[in-house]
Amino acid sequence: MEHLPVEVIGNILSRLGGARDVVIASATCRKWREAWRKHLHTLSFNSNDWHVYQDITTSRLEILITQTIFQTTGLQGLSILMDDVDEFSASTVIAWLMYTRETLHRLIYNVRTTPNVNILEICGRQKMEILELSHNSITGVEPNFQRFPCLKSLSLSYVSISALDLNLLLTACPKIETLELINPEIAMSDAQVTVELSSPTLKRVYVEAISLDKFILEADSIECLHLKDCALELFELIGKGTLKHFKIDDVSVIHLDIGDTVDNLEIIDVSNFTIMWPKFYQMISKSSKLTKLRLWDVVFDDEDEIVDLETIAVCFPHLSHLALSYDLRDGVVNYGLQGSSHLENVFVLELGWTIINDLFSHWVEGLLKLCPNLRKLVIHGVVSEAKSPEECQMLANFTSSIVQLMRKYMHVDVQFDYE
Repeated sequence: MEHLPVEVIGNILSRLGGARDVVIASATCRKWREAWRKHLHTLSFNSNDWHVYQDITTSRLEILITQTIFQTTGLQGLSILMDDVDEFSASTVIAWLMYTRETLHRLIYNVRTTPNVNILEICGRQKMEILELSHNSITGVEPNFQRFPCLKSLSLSYVSISALDLNLLLTACPKIETLELINPEIAMSDAQVTVELSSPTLKRVYVEAISLDKFILEADSIECLHLKDCALELFELIGKGTLKHFKIDDVSVIHLDIGDTVDNLEIIDVSNFTIMWPKFYQMISKSSKLTKLRLWDVVFDDEDEIVDLETIAVCFPHLSHLALSYDLRDGVVNYGLQGSSHLENVFVLELGWTIINDLFSHWVEGLLKLCPNLRKLVIHGVVSEAKSPEECQMLANFTSSIVQLMRKYMHVDVQFDYE
């Protein structure tokens, strides 16, 4: 160990992450202390990593963090996550940020202060590439195009910000590629809650737990869009056909419009969502490059609707991964399996149920016939703790029927995933 260059030791300490572990390790010898002071590039303070953070007074904790940070030079990554900790002094936190801001590339910040600390003002016009803010308030964003000239990733969790300031913040990041919005508090000046965001460089957008009347996103370079646990009257995506991955999970939306952005879609993942199949299919029908389609725990707006596998086989010739889980009804299942076209390129098939019955076995058998080149079958199911004798017998019959069925498909790898 004594022959290790001090720069390598600095990298080792940086990989430890937690400030407590770094301090303990740096006490090994003089060389390791030098690595901590001059070559440490990543430091993390997390109140959940060490119980002492929550046991000592806030003023004492401020002193510990200050002493640790001020003994370093050239920090590139700083993470300060203080959940369930009383408010810090704003002047102390400002001192941490002012000391490190010229070299920081990544800041993960969740600190409550009195008064609120303006992170944008302190860390703007620097080398920051990744910024993650939680439980913070952002106000009065200036329309300055070069506020964050290097920022590529922005995450806002439980942050209070107006719709105008959010769009101005995006405009101030000319190189931004990733945006995360998690349960933001959107301050609005009128009764209708509308958010309009525009960025020519955004590639990945994740939105969770947001409730709005209108959400309009203009992103010419977007490749991945994920909406989760949202309530929206209208969501509109305006782009130039670069979208490759579209995922929606437990979203309530009346009008969903992804326009002419679907031509290059490769993955569509929809779960816990009410579908009007004709309208949904019309929206994605131009996605001829689609390789994965997942419709999981979906509900059809019309009880006579079902996924039309014949249409899927014709319109998505490159489809290799198909995952389906929805309520099966007698008569409608047979309709969904009709047609002469096969899913020739589907190698992975995932099927799930909410209520096990004889229809499911029939459905599995029909889908296997439609996938002549299948290599892997995954069956998902829900097994409750308390089951009646009838339910136990139904599960036993299903298991027996699947075992008997798969003897015809010995080349297919079968997996069961019960919860």
